[in-house]
Amino acid sequence: MVEAHDAVDVIRAKRDGGEVPEEALRWMVDAYTRGYVMDAQMSAFAMAVLLNGMTRGEIRVMTDAMIASGERMSFAGLGKPTVDKHSTGGVGDKITLPLAPLVAAFGVAVPQLSGRGLGHTGGTLDKLESIQGWTAALSNDELFEQLREVGAVICAAGSGLAPADKKLYALRDVTGTVEAIPLIASSIMSKKIAEGTDSLVLDVKFGSGAFMRDVEKARELARTMVELGTDSGVATTALLTDMNTPLGLAIGNANEVRESVEVLDGGGPADVVELTVALAREMLALAGQPDADVEGALRDGRAMDVWREMIRAQDGDPDAALPEPHETHTVTADADGYLTRLDALPFGIAAWRLGAGRARAEDPVMHAAGIDLHAKPGDRITAGQPLFTLLGHDATRFERALSALDGAWEIGAEAPPATPLVLERITD
Repeated sequence: MVEAHDAVDVIRAKRDGGEVPEEALRWMVDAYTRGYVMDAQMSAFAMAVLLNGMTRGEIRVMTDAMIASGERMSFAGLGKPTVDKHSTGGVGDKITLPLAPLVAAFGVAVPQLSGRGLGHTGGTLDKLESIQGWTAALSNDELFEQLREVGAVICAAGSGLAPADKKLYALRDVTGTVEAIPLIASSIMSKKIAEGTDSLVLDVKFGSGAFMRDVEKARELARTMVELGTDSGVATTALLTDMNTPLGLAIGNANEVRESVEVLDGGGPADVVELTVALAREMLALAGQPDADVEGALRDGRAMDVWREMIRAQDGDPDAALPEPHETHTVTADADGYLTRLDALPFGIAAWRLGAGRARAEDPVMHAAGIDLHAKPGDRITAGQPLFTLLGHDATRFERALSALDGAWEIGAEAPPATPLVLERITD
C-alpha cells in the first residue's frame, strides 16, 4: 500500500515542539502497529513526546488510534450501568479484591480486567490465584454471563484490546521513555476505554512505593487521564492517594487475599477500609447512586456474598485454606518510641525478593511469600515488639530481603504528623 504520511515528518514536528496533525498521528500509530514504522522511528517520537509533551487533543487522538488498533468491547446489552477502577499500583494495594464485589452488591456491573505483577508492584491476578482452583482466563461470553449473574468479574484482559499499546509499551521500557505522561495516560486509558465501561474511577498514587513518586507529576497524570476519559465519552474521576507507606498490613499474594476477606467481613486495617469505601463511593456516584450505604454493605455481609459468588464463578473455592509459608522471620523493635516511618518501596522490593513477585513475565510467583506488618507509622512501639514478619518457603531468601529493608523504617521519640490517605479528588 502507498503510505499517506512520513514518519520523519511526524518526528520532526514533535521534536520541534509543534502539534502533530490528527491524520498524521493516527497514521503513525497504525503504521507502527503494522510494522511499517520502525522501532527506531517510534523510539525517536516517544523521546520527543517525553521532552516536549503533547496537547490534550494530541493525547486524545493517540489514545483513540491505539483503541482502533484492536477490538472494542460493549456492555450495552447488560441492562445495568458498568463502572471500572484502575490503580497506578503500589505496595500492599489489594483494593480491587474487596472493591469489585462491594460495588456489585448495589446492582452495578464491575468488569475489572486486571494484570499480573512485575517487579515490586503486585498483580491482582497473582493474588487471586492464591485461591484454590480460581482461574483468570475467561472468554468474552463467560465474562458477560458472570457480569449478568454475579455483577463482578476480575479476570485477565484479552490480547485483542489495544495491541498498539502492547507494542509501544515494550519499546518505552527499553528506550528511557516510560515516564512520558502523555504515553502513560494513553497506554492506561486506551485499554480501559476499549474495555467498554460506562464510567471509570482512577486511583493515582504518589510517594515512595508509587510509579509516580512526585505528587505534582501524579496530579498531572491524573488530570490527563480524567481529561482523556471525558473526551472519549467515559465519565471519569480520580483520587490522588498516598503510597509512601504500604497499604494495609499484608504485602504479598495469599496474605493480601486474607486481608481483603477481613475487609469484606466488616474488619480489616483502617487504611484499606478507608480507600475501599472512598473508591466505592466514587464508582457508585458515577453509576447514579451517590447516596449508597457503602459501609452498610460491608457490615451486613452483602459484599461478602458477592465475593463468594465471584470466586465460585471462576472455579475457585472461597472456603479453601490459603497457602501458608514454610519459613518465617520476625524483626523486632530495638527501642521504645513511635514508628515514624515505614517506606513502601523497600518493603515492596523485599517481598519481591522473597518470591511474592517476578523479575520477568514468565517467572512463577510464590503465593505464600511476602511480608506481614505488625505496626504502621504513628503506632507506639516498645523494644522487643514485633515490627514485621518475612514469609516464604526458602529461608535463604531472608538475607537479601532484609538487605532491601536496611534503613526502611525509623523509631523516634514523637509520633509523626498524620497525613491524609486521599489527598484530593480530581474531575474535569
